[in-house]
Amino acid sequence: MKLSAIPFAAVALFALAGCTEKPQTLGSNAKVDAAAYQGTGAAFTATGWKPGEKVSWEQQLKTRTMNGQNEYTKVK
Repeated sequence: MKLSAIPFAAVALFALAGCTEKPQTLGSNAKVDAAAYQGTGAAFTATGWKPGEKVSWEQQLKTRTMNGQNEYTKVK
């Protein structure tokens, strides 16, 4: 009877081990992100967008939204 309790104890141990969570603390060497319109430094950018210019970034987002995400302008 003792041997049949071992598998149940092992399953219970593994189930309880899954309930733990590692602490998520922010270290002192945290990276501070730049604004999205600053760009990534990659050579592949959309035409009309100049990295570092907020106005051209916003215009590019408006154009992308109207051309690709607006259901009223899509052809059915």
